[in-house]
Amino acid sequence: MLIGVPKEIKNHEYRVGLTPSSVTELTGRGHQVVIERGAGQAIDFTDQQYEDAGAELSSSASDIFNRAEMIIKVKEPQPNECEMLSEGQILYTYLHLAPDPKQTELLINSGATCVAYETVTDEYGGLPLLAPMSEVAGRMSVQAGAHYLEKAQGGRGVLLGGVPGVAPAKVLVIGGGVVGSNAAKIAVGMGADVTILDRSISRLRDLDNEFEGRARCVYSTKFAVEDYALSSDLVIGAVLIPGAAAPKLLTTDLVNRMKKGSVVVDVAIDQGGCFETSVPTTHQDPTYKVGEVVHYCVANMPGAVARTSTIALNNATLPYALKLANNPVGSLYKNIHLQNGLNIHKGKVTCQAVAEALKYSYLPADEALKV
Repeated sequence: MLIGVPKEIKNHEYRVGLTPSSVTELTGRGHQVVIERGAGQAIDFTDQQYEDAGAELSSSASDIFNRAEMIIKVKEPQPNECEMLSEGQILYTYLHLAPDPKQTELLINSGATCVAYETVTDEYGGLPLLAPMSEVAGRMSVQAGAHYLEKAQGGRGVLLGGVPGVAPAKVLVIGGGVVGSNAAKIAVGMGADVTILDRSISRLRDLDNEFEGRARCVYSTKFAVEDYALSSDLVIGAVLIPGAAAPKLLTTDLVNRMKKGSVVVDVAIDQGGCFETSVPTTHQDPTYKVGEVVHYCVANMPGAVARTSTIALNNATLPYALKLANNPVGSLYKNIHLQNGLNIHKGKVTCQAVAEALKYSYLPADEALKV
């Protein structure tokens, strides 16, 4: 198979779909890889390294889209990229379609087979291609929150870990999954007063065992969210419904009643955000205020540590890329976990959560693949 890797064009996105190491794995199995010149340059993956790994270099993204049988990216395709896709072509990347009707429409019209990293599953019920970026974003969320709590950044002027004689900052983590547990890990490590809210008792037990009393693990209710949010200096939104838009857990009224200079970090912003006041921002202009509360809602947080993120992501995506390259339709049909990643196929929406969110008719993936 001929696999194409265009350079990412989203604002401040420096990650790349394949590392030179991943290219070696693909070319070593007889596949061809064409990569856009400079695609990995920003994170010190040079064109020479890609050539040494067996890739062909191209100076044009349109050339790659025209020739490749499978396109491997990191972020969702931008409108001009969607328009270059064609029927029979595989797109393998993050999509986050539920809150993005325009992208969904363009991908449906393209006729391409679109496999979303974020809905591929594993035998444990997890999301293995989302997990590495969730780990990065969770850890980064507390770093970002600590920075924007500084007075010069518009925050409350609070040191996350406090000092002897001064209480540490109160950190609320809403959601105890991969993002939430990693956020809590960093916050606890920095000495903050940490509370984790989640609706799964079994998950709260696991977190309680993991943190050994260093973080409160509390069942999430509307009352608990409001009670802890109002007393917190930093709130991390870390909720996820696979493939669907995130629920709104902090209302505008609640945000307006929070402490002056407190900070909210919405890690769920790729799925529409879990705060009513959330609006996607960029690394170039990452924050804004609603009332007296600083909002950090960067839509590609892991892009800030692009080299770490690219390597971590490739570790997870490569095995599935090999399956798709070796037997595209067969791997999607026979592997239920990879099949769960199929969001759009030949103009049909094959992810139920996306279909419900955007009011499209739903065709189960196994049926769509027979067409």
